[in-house]
Amino acid sequence: MAESKIVDQYGRPIQYDKLTEELAAAQTTGIRQVWHQSVASGLTPGRLAAILQGAAEGNAHDYLTLAEEMEEKDLHYASVLGTRKLAISGLAIRVEAASDDAEDVRRADQLKEIVDSPEFGELQADLTDAMGKAYAVSEIMWDRSGKTWNPARFEPRDQRFFQFDRDTGRELRLLDEADMVNGVALAPYKFIVHLPRIRSGLPIRGGLARLAAVAYMCKAWTWKDWMGFADIFGMPMRVGRYGPGASKDDIATLMSAVANLGSDAAAVIPDSMRIDFTQAANVAGAGDFFKGLAEWWDKQVSKAVVGQTMSTDDGSSQAQATIHNEVRLDLLQADAKAESNTLNRYFVRPWCDLNFAPGRNYPKLILDVPQPEDIKILISALKELVPLGLRVEQSVIRDKLNLPAPAAGAEVLGAPVAVPSKALAQAANSEQTPAKPKVAPDIVDNQVQTMERSVGVYMDDMVEQLKELLDTVHSLEEFRDRLIEAYPLMTTIQLADAIADGLAAASLAGRDDILRGL
Repeated sequence: MAESKIVDQYGRPIQYDKLTEELAAAQTTGIRQVWHQSVASGLTPGRLAAILQGAAEGNAHDYLTLAEEMEEKDLHYASVLGTRKLAISGLAIRVEAASDDAEDVRRADQLKEIVDSPEFGELQADLTDAMGKAYAVSEIMWDRSGKTWNPARFEPRDQRFFQFDRDTGRELRLLDEADMVNGVALAPYKFIVHLPRIRSGLPIRGGLARLAAVAYMCKAWTWKDWMGFADIFGMPMRVGRYGPGASKDDIATLMSAVANLGSDAAAVIPDSMRIDFTQAANVAGAGDFFKGLAEWWDKQVSKAVVGQTMSTDDGSSQAQATIHNEVRLDLLQADAKAESNTLNRYFVRPWCDLNFAPGRNYPKLILDVPQPEDIKILISALKELVPLGLRVEQSVIRDKLNLPAPAAGAEVLGAPVAVPSKALAQAANSEQTPAKPKVAPDIVDNQVQTMERSVGVYMDDMVEQLKELLDTVHSLEEFRDRLIEAYPLMTTIQLADAIADGLAAASLAGRDDILRGL
């Protein structure tokens, strides 16, 4: 088996023969089967405690099955967990070169082609399954048909095909017949293992399903009791009445009619008998109790999964929704950072080491979280500062706005060029009215140069003050506040005088043109 001098994060050499093999596929009769018995049905406190304790001690099979069933059976849990997953899988991925070196840029461009493929988008979504189950694994199926190692596809693997080591509870190992107790070590550069750090401690204890399991069990009881209550009190009580002379056959007929009336809504009884419908007292209030309890558990699940309840419940105000959107943004940023780190560690580094010199600067994948408020402040600041002389690279602004550079010859957006109405009128009447002589270009140029000399000194001083201010702040909001405070302290009298002199000179030149008929 061919081995390489390249090693993974654990110091294990790469085995090239295994890179193209499928190592964690499901088996029909082996230890990695896709068929599992239900765990959530008839869940009791004792059973749930045993499942959670077993997972913490290294046997997470039943816990992972429970986590899967919770997503299938609890509509609210599936909704809020799906919301958090989709928030990550919907983020755009930005590829950042390690430096401006031509080789680093070329490497980043090649990586960008892989990231833009549909398979990589599916990988991004598959890794979000770690939110509920504490970890997610995808196997890289490498392709070496060309000159480079590239992923042909990413195969998501069932979490029940793996287990954590017995010593530390942190190293994930593959279940295999070669070691039925401890499993085997994951082949280097073959698996992407996402372990979101939702909370500190053992990775298996960090899944959101563990946090929501008690709420799921209690709500399941609530639903069961509620349905039983609705079955009994959902329709009026049916009472059959018969006279003292009724025979056993008459009573049996009446009993059959009362029993069938609930489903058939029709019955035939003797004229001497009757059926009364009795409505139970306080039924509506008892039903509200079950509803309120179920909704309360849903709110607790919302707090655990998405950090708030306003976006999933009715009746919230716009101000409340704005506050809770900020909370969700914090969660989204943390989730995006965690998945970015996973992709860089388990895919970008292996891909670079296999195709280029290992150990060099690696490109970086970043899941960009849009922040509309920051973009508005950025655009507002650019409007004010660029006319004052602040120089900003276009590539920096494009990266912040997540806009690609335009291709050569592509049609680009631009500010519309306004044609003055006076110029249009002069063009329309050019045949009837002799053209007026134009002002000599050297007069305008001289005036512009004079203004540049007189104003430039003061403008340079103000720009330097702004640059010093930018170097000392950490956000655009802080820069805005500091700029408002510093503006009264800036020396602007000389600049105002110079501009006033220039305007006066321009006014006099214009008056002279009018007097001379220019």
